[in-house]
Amino acid sequence: MSQENRVALVAGATGIVGRQLIKTLRQQQWQVIGLSRHSSTDNAIPIIEVDLLDAQYSAQALAPLNQVTHIFYSAWLNAANWQEMIEPNVTMLRNVVTQIENVAPLRSVSLMQGYKVYGAHLGAFKTPARESDPGVPGAEFNAEQLRWLREHQHGKSWYWQALRPGVVGSAATGNAMNLALSIAIYASLCKAQGLPLRFPASWQTWNSMVDHTDADLLAQATLWAADAPNARNQAFNINNGDLWRWSELWPAIADWFGLEMAPAVNLSFQQLFQDYRGVWRGLAAQHQLAESDILQLNDGQFADFVFSWDYDMFGDGSKLRRAGFSGYRATDQMFFDLFAELRAARIIP
Repeated sequence: MSQENRVALVAGATGIVGRQLIKTLRQQQWQVIGLSRHSSTDNAIPIIEVDLLDAQYSAQALAPLNQVTHIFYSAWLNAANWQEMIEPNVTMLRNVVTQIENVAPLRSVSLMQGYKVYGAHLGAFKTPARESDPGVPGAEFNAEQLRWLREHQHGKSWYWQALRPGVVGSAATGNAMNLALSIAIYASLCKAQGLPLRFPASWQTWNSMVDHTDADLLAQATLWAADAPNARNQAFNINNGDLWRWSELWPAIADWFGLEMAPAVNLSFQQLFQDYRGVWRGLAAQHQLAESDILQLNDGQFADFVFSWDYDMFGDGSKLRRAGFSGYRATDQMFFDLFAELRAARIIP
């Protein structure tokens, strides 16, 4: 398929994954259309504001998109518990796929997942997680989405891929699921207060192994899988290709910020960002930062979730490389580059 005939529809266009996907798609000369529940000020591509839970309304909004060849689906809705997340998230995916396949020459549906399919949200699980691992009982929307997609695809001319990244590294602001930004804000506050960079969690977490996925690497892998014959109807773990324990990575982060270390202490980033909201306003004025309200940058909730993992959290990424994708990323350098990008953009001092 020639590049001029590739039209991408990105659902979840304003999210941490969707933003990078759009950037990478445009760099590779794709035509791109975004879908979002919320309005966007990004004028680089057309973004359709649509509630995908409403089948009739979304059908009307998607009907004109008769040139779409690839769906990249990274939208999701939160809820009070795992069971309540299933119905709305499966419904949104179903509405996009069924409505686009009826009006457009659809070739591929890429579904963004995560390690919850391996039971990572329940506590300690078998690592390294592999795509061939058996399913986990209980309610979980990622698994239900793939179950629906797999069954619906039977007999169709298009194919699906399911992508499962580790903790995604990005410089995007205003998104709760940005660990690198939370760490950068925390380190900046420690530096401003003359404090060491204490590891904000337990001894067990300090010694746990977590894999990370650079947002650009994730986008590159997702685009590769969208057209690769070896990726048809396959699930892939996507990580940087290296493994780090926090006990190795945290000292390197402290060194980048020029900070000393001290014994770990259990901290809540959510509470810390609330406590230092006024301090951040002062830093923003002093350093002419882009955003004076720390909570508009990041609320710390996702960081608290990540640092609560007192068990290993990593998957085997070799299936993706065996299938033909050759990308790798050094995780320590990923963090350093993200911190530098945040500083250059005056997000952090």
